[in-house]
Amino acid sequence: MNDTPGWTSPGSAPSGDQNGPGVPRPAGPADVNGSTSQWSKDQPPAGRWSPPTGQTPPPGPGRNRGAPPAGTQWGKPPAAKPGVIPLRPLSVGEILDSAVKTLRAHWRAVLPVMAVLALFAQVTHTLVQRYLVPPAPEVDPDATPSEALKQLGESTRASLIGLGPDTLVSLVALLISSALLAVVVSRAVLGRPVSLGAAWQEARPRLLQLLGLTLLIAAMGAGIMLVGLLPGLLVGGPPGVLLIVLGGLAALVLNVWLIIRFSLASPALMLERGGVVQSLKRSAKLVRGSWWRIFGITLLTQLLIILFTLIISIPFVVIGFVVDGEALSSLSSGSAGTFGWPFLIATGIGGVITSAVTYPISAGVTVLLYVDQRIRREALDLELIRASGHPETGPEPGDRAVGS
Repeated sequence: MNDTPGWTSPGSAPSGDQNGPGVPRPAGPADVNGSTSQWSKDQPPAGRWSPPTGQTPPPGPGRNRGAPPAGTQWGKPPAAKPGVIPLRPLSVGEILDSAVKTLRAHWRAVLPVMAVLALFAQVTHTLVQRYLVPPAPEVDPDATPSEALKQLGESTRASLIGLGPDTLVSLVALLISSALLAVVVSRAVLGRPVSLGAAWQEARPRLLQLLGLTLLIAAMGAGIMLVGLLPGLLVGGPPGVLLIVLGGLAALVLNVWLIIRFSLASPALMLERGGVVQSLKRSAKLVRGSWWRIFGITLLTQLLIILFTLIISIPFVVIGFVVDGEALSSLSSGSAGTFGWPFLIATGIGGVITSAVTYPISAGVTVLLYVDQRIRREALDLELIRASGHPETGPEPGDRAVGS
């Protein structure tokens, strides 16, 4: 009988004569022929052994105990797990859980940098909100269409003034967190320790290419949105508003499709050390056929991050309103006033805490998605098993179905 690789079945008897030549028969102190047996009087009960975990033992004493019941198979051996993930295709829960485990196991290499980035981003946001963003214009419900468009333009301008610096700082934080987490997760998968200095030294040479990749994707998204909005802006009037809505929705859908299609380009750039265009092609190849799965995992991750952010931020917002009388009076009167320093500082502390945790989790999920897709399509788990020095317990390369 050929045993399943990775474990040995206990004491299978050969088919046919189970007491053939060379196989002793523990019949007790005296053999059936009267000869004295060399077996001890104290024998273990026959046929009592535990099957592999999760399997049902063969029923009946007459069945060959070395073979599984008819129509059943013994389970596959457990996948190797030298690090934070088992080296096999991952479930949604395993990807999310492994991202958190990586942060907990390597917090010394992740949290200090993430805390500095979050502090920098929050200070920038606070200063922009305090000094650059103009007060929101009052909305006049009786305004004419031209006046309503003017109010919309002023609101858009105020939003863009606030979004510009925030987006730039967030881009820097995203770049550094993505680069560091790609290195940290690649080590964590193999169960190898990594220090902050080693991770930064390995990630730093790729930052410029990662910046080019991020800017290229952002430029593509902005161009698509401009093309979608431009017809409505040129037409103007009620027809133009309708075109703006329809074109904006179409551009948004296309942008979401492109974001998911190129979502694995960043880890591909860091870990495969290719160029920007090559990384985009690699991401498109890995995502092909799995777009909806990656979209669902990415959306779930962002929803969980939003929920976590709300849970942490709401108490700080309440504290900010309590300690800032100006903000509280503006809220009670319904006027669009500016917030004072106490409110901005209180909410900023909550923002630093949430950003320091959510940056690495979001980047970690992206890297783990990349690893998972390569395991599913390219049998990367076998390469990782060999790289980790762990004995191979998984299937042979030819046994894995592409895209399974």
